[in-house]
Amino acid sequence: MKKLINDPAEVIDDALRGMAIAHPGLRIDHDNRIVYRGDAPVARKVGLISGGGSGHEPLHGGFVGAGMLAAACAGEVFTSPVPDQMLEATKNVDSGAGVVHIVKNYTGDVMNFEMAAELAAAEDITVESVIVDDDVAVQDSTFTAGRRGVGATVLVEKIAGAAADQGRSLSEVADVARRVNAAARSMGVALTSCTVPAVGHPTFDLPDTEIELGIGIHGEPGRKRVPMQPARAVAELMAEPILADLDFSGGDGVILFVNNMGATPLIELYVMYSEFATILDKAGVRIARSLVGPYITSLDMAGCSVTLLRADDDLLGLWDHPVNTPALRRGC
Repeated sequence: MKKLINDPAEVIDDALRGMAIAHPGLRIDHDNRIVYRGDAPVARKVGLISGGGSGHEPLHGGFVGAGMLAAACAGEVFTSPVPDQMLEATKNVDSGAGVVHIVKNYTGDVMNFEMAAELAAAEDITVESVIVDDDVAVQDSTFTAGRRGVGATVLVEKIAGAAADQGRSLSEVADVARRVNAAARSMGVALTSCTVPAVGHPTFDLPDTEIELGIGIHGEPGRKRVPMQPARAVAELMAEPILADLDFSGGDGVILFVNNMGATPLIELYVMYSEFATILDKAGVRIARSLVGPYITSLDMAGCSVTLLRADDDLLGLWDHPVNTPALRRGC
């Protein structure tokens, strides 16, 4: 294992210290491993928090800031944060307008966020929880009951964050987040495994001649292993189950999000983006907006994921709303 770390047991704390130095506009609670926007709580504004296991950077801490999250909780690598972290974050971003929890559909995340919401309610904080479950690859996986929450998490955080920034109410912000999740579908592919620092060896074995279709962001098994093949064929294998699951044609177009799983260079992502665009054009699906890059990763896994969001005028307007976070910044 070759990694630019010190002690594997301290990698998260070391990374948070670096993040604090690099982004002084954030406020980081190192004891509780919580990243806050520097001005949280914002008066009369709904607070958005999310969180999950570390190793998916920039998700979630990289999306804390104006126009997105008010706070993010960092768990151990690929391990949910604990309820006390989430409760602490909830209390510190609540301005009286309530708090939305954005939760990827993994068993530990769902359970711990539920407990935190119950504890917050006991302290008279109103919480709305939104579960993200956009992965069409498998139903019921190693980490989850039902579909996994993957790439749509980024879109939910961006669009719901914009709704909160506009001053919409708690129920309205939560409704926007649920609309995004309901209209989004994702699929991933792995070319290699990832290596968890504390483990020191690849999570699974994947021969050089094969790829794993429908892989999870923690290295969970996908739909099947297939021979390595050209990008065009891989894109077709990824797009087919998404287009079969939801009608994306017509309307105001889609947001096409092509994501790096951690170790795939941008040149390959753009090759895949071109292939997906061709497939969508043949299917009568118009691309309205794009996002390409490393936004929800799996440590050093090579591969990519694709997310389609069926958009409308309201969602596109929220997507275009200014955002200023370490990992996503425009219009500011």
